[in-house]
Amino acid sequence: MSRLSWKLVLLGGLAFYAAQWIVGMGTGILIHNGVLAEPYDATASFWRPELNQEPPDMMALLPLWITTGLIASFILAGIYGIVRPAFAGAGWKKGLKYGLMLAVFGLCWSLGYSGIFNLPYTIWTWWTVEAFVFYPVSAIVLGWVGQKVAPEPAAG
Repeated sequence: MSRLSWKLVLLGGLAFYAAQWIVGMGTGILIHNGVLAEPYDATASFWRPELNQEPPDMMALLPLWITTGLIASFILAGIYGIVRPAFAGAGWKKGLKYGLMLAVFGLCWSLGYSGIFNLPYTIWTWWTVEAFVFYPVSAIVLGWVGQKVAPEPAAG
């Protein structure tokens, strides 16, 4: 088992977060403000009060979103550092494989929680579609950065 690299956790985690944020700008417009706008309105009681205001008060939620997003990104970068020897290829390719793995976990999460929370399947489906976009892209960036700042030791 390889040692955990703090460079990978910090710099890779920041890169993962930044990539996810950039991708989220596009998916936010297309998915959350587009396809899911009506289902979100129909399920208003599930969402934070700041999101139910007219217009929604996104700035009030940014501190929470940034904090939780960074924590999750650092954790995911640390996990990547542990599992990346299991993937073959260059850093970006290892990242892609890790991102697809994360997206499949997201699919499993959606399947499990869709039986608990009474949200329309449209929401669960589009959240999962989004996971198959932002996890692979963000993890490709993580893998590329990880290869630069914390290369794996040579086998042997």
